[in-house]
Amino acid sequence: MRLSRIIMAFTVGLAVAAVPTAAGAAQPQPPVYPPTEVSLTIEPPAIRLGGTFTLRGTGFAAGEVRIDVEISGNPNAAPAQGTVRRSDGSAVAMSAVAYQQPQPAPTTFTVTALGDGTFTVTYKPSRTGRHHFTATQGKRADDATGIVLPARPDRPGGGNLPVTGDSLSTPVKLGGGLAGAGALLVLLSLAWRRRGRFGIGSR
Repeated sequence: MRLSRIIMAFTVGLAVAAVPTAAGAAQPQPPVYPPTEVSLTIEPPAIRLGGTFTLRGTGFAAGEVRIDVEISGNPNAAPAQGTVRRSDGSAVAMSAVAYQQPQPAPTTFTVTALGDGTFTVTYKPSRTGRHHFTATQGKRADDATGIVLPARPDRPGGGNLPVTGDSLSTPVKLGGGLAGAGALLVLLSLAWRRRGRFGIGSR
């Protein structure tokens, strides 16, 4: 009789001890999400001076994201001093022409990521070279690189020296004079032949 009571008490104790464990196991556990990877992309990867980059970020938290820009490469330089020789053989001294640089683009600015962790922003460089962009938000960070090439020669700031009328006027005038003289000689030759054919002026 005592043994049965002892066994029953032991069984009840085990049951009571198991109830909290079962209740804890039945409670829903919060889902475990993998860490989100941030990404920064740039389009297009290379542009001409005067063009615009488009930066796109993903995987960030909603809020501000800091963008740092590191630029490497020499800025545009004005033409060096020198001389230019005209077609008539004379030389013209040329000096460096100073031109107004555009306002420098910022090297640090902030953008706002949306609720889904994305952002899109445009950036217009003011000088040539390699532009390295880094997007940072707390411990989240990623980077991207774009190249800015010189402007095309047929556009303002392309780097070509201006062509003046003085350097072209002499060849144009010379060519026009030769063409006029040739036409006059042809007319005189035709008139002389006609006079000889019809005996004009002969005795």
